[in-house]
Amino acid sequence: MIQALVVTAKGAALPTMSSRTSLDHPAPGPAEGGYADGFGLVARRFAAQLASDADDREIGAALSVYHRGRPVVDLWGGMADVQSGRPWQRDTRIVLFSVTKGLAAMAFAMLDDRGKLAWDEPVADVWPGFAAAGKGAMTLRTLLNHRGGLAYLDAPLTLDDCSRPEAAGKVLAALEGQRPSWVPGQDQGYHALTFGLYAQEIFRRLAGETIGSFLQRELFDPLAADVRLGTPADLDDRFATLYPPPIPSRVSRMVGKLAVDPLSPEARILRAGLGGDATGRRAFSNPSPGRAGILAYNALPVRRAELAWASATGSADGLARAYLPFAGLGEHEGRRYLRAATIEPVMRRQGWSERDRVLQKPVGWSQGFLKEERYLFCPHSESFGHAGMGGALGWCDPVSGISFGYAMNRMDWRVRSPRVLALCRALYECEPLLASKL
Repeated sequence: MIQALVVTAKGAALPTMSSRTSLDHPAPGPAEGGYADGFGLVARRFAAQLASDADDREIGAALSVYHRGRPVVDLWGGMADVQSGRPWQRDTRIVLFSVTKGLAAMAFAMLDDRGKLAWDEPVADVWPGFAAAGKGAMTLRTLLNHRGGLAYLDAPLTLDDCSRPEAAGKVLAALEGQRPSWVPGQDQGYHALTFGLYAQEIFRRLAGETIGSFLQRELFDPLAADVRLGTPADLDDRFATLYPPPIPSRVSRMVGKLAVDPLSPEARILRAGLGGDATGRRAFSNPSPGRAGILAYNALPVRRAELAWASATGSADGLARAYLPFAGLGEHEGRRYLRAATIEPVMRRQGWSERDRVLQKPVGWSQGFLKEERYLFCPHSESFGHAGMGGALGWCDPVSGISFGYAMNRMDWRVRSPRVLALCRALYECEPLLASKL
């Protein structure tokens, strides 16, 4: 792939807005970009989602796929902003929500590779205050695999608290004082917000720096990946506008799911809440985003902060590039980022629940990386990454050598967006990957 580069104030080489790919075939309209021989099916699927007149069609989106280190799909299109009509460009970036957790897991994997952490030792060994309220024996693996019973916090916090260094003491007290809501290791519930709060404190104590600064130096800059935890001002002009579903619409659709698909995760989430189990609601509500709701994550103070559960930003291509060494068992373009032996345990399911207490679906995690149902994103159970609220996805498949990034600004209301699922299915129906499905 040939692309123009610009050097940021921090020295990172990032694609410019005038970049264009040099692949075998131009994108089918209305998409832009290109695709390699054999990947036309997924390119047509992406274009069809841009052209659709359905209520949940794309507004603006991008898809980037690398196969064994080579770019094979580089597509974008639609509008970054509806009001102005500003088009989505190749390097348009967006808040990635929980895709952030996969990036945080990368940082822990790299510390693991350097012998700087022990997955099965108590967190309290590196953070003595964590031992309070019955957490003294909890291991790092248990916590980052969402099995620690810390899916919510009792002490009220706000996003503003988590974004300001002046409130660090308040946040630390809330984390240390929280008592697990189930016996650690004996159940699983998605730590939607608390994952990042605990992860960033542990990482700082292990590495002596933040997750964002470590990843930029050790992974993102060497890969020319534009993803960031803590987004600098010089990237602000590349942002798309987020379009989340209105809350009344989301609730009414979930109610509809109760009637037509009662076993769906959305119907189960609603039924659990109506039945008095507040775990799911509490997992997503504290720290509170305030009156702005989900759009608070697109506000400048939050984008500037390194919130290791949801504030990472980037383009689809930057996200796919970040996963290149993980798809290549630690290596990309002759540089070894991690040993294959460090990645291999992540390829196995370490924690799994047929019905996660928060997401109400079969799901699991391995050392912080999401492990999905086979065939949902990928036919190989060895694959891993992380999905984000609304549909964004960063994923890798070491079996096929696939690195995948998808970003969009129309957020879906479901636990897993049908648009990204359709793209994943189309990708693995492409001729170069058909044999690897077996």
